[in-house]
Amino acid sequence: MSQIASVTTKKLLNVLATSPGVPEAVAALISADSLVLPAISVPQIVGQNVAADVAEKSISSKYPLIYVYCSKITNAQREKFRNFSGDAEMVVEARVSQDRLDGIESHLHAYVDAITQVLNAKRGDWGDGVFYTGGYEVSFAGVKHGGRNFIQIARVSFALEISAD
Repeated sequence: MSQIASVTTKKLLNVLATSPGVPEAVAALISADSLVLPAISVPQIVGQNVAADVAEKSISSKYPLIYVYCSKITNAQREKFRNFSGDAEMVVEARVSQDRLDGIESHLHAYVDAITQVLNAKRGDWGDGVFYTGGYEVSFAGVKHGGRNFIQIARVSFALEISAD
């Protein structure tokens, strides 16, 4: 398996975008909790590692957005006769922007809940030697100026185990 970072990013995009993925999880949260929350569609889930301020200047952004990327790969050679046997550290960034501070954090929390629900449901073999064993870490950044006026970003990070020839 060549290009570990690209392959794992595509696999994660597939997990988050295909049914039942994040759009369905957000819709379920809206109906179950009577939230007033913008829905998310598949085109808003992007496989790219780009800073929010750079993305705003170069592409038209329709918030909320979810960015998916591989931040690091480690070939630990756990299986001695494989070309690659190690980990790929993945990041899913949820970005919420709106013109008022009211509710921005609760919206971000709801999107993170949807992402983690999908990840919890998709534990196991993702095919082609890619395995998700569960577990993740979530970090929330503070609100800052950007996007439609204010922007807040949360990062869900976790490791995928890779075993490839």
